[in-house]
Amino acid sequence: MYKPNPIDTSRVELPKELLELTEKIAENVHENWSVARIKDGWSYGELRDDDKKTTPCLVPYSELTEIEKEYDRITAIETLKLIVALGYKIEKK
Repeated sequence: MYKPNPIDTSRVELPKELLELTEKIAENVHENWSVARIKDGWSYGELRDDDKKTTPCLVPYSELTEIEKEYDRITAIETLKLIVALGYKIEKK
């Protein structure tokens, strides 16, 4: 049985300037997810239906519910924390 074992980032404190990236990364995560879904034949539908390949999440990020946005934000934050935990530094040019 598969047992996930992500790198522990629980002790990583992100500096303010990296936290500001969170929303842009989250939006881009959603855009990439949307591209993949559309490529796989999914389209917008008021209800998710795996057989019909419809989902209410195929909308611009700004139109997602806060609950849906939170999934993308968590991905963004955990990605930034992983980069820092691995010893990399992100600087704005």
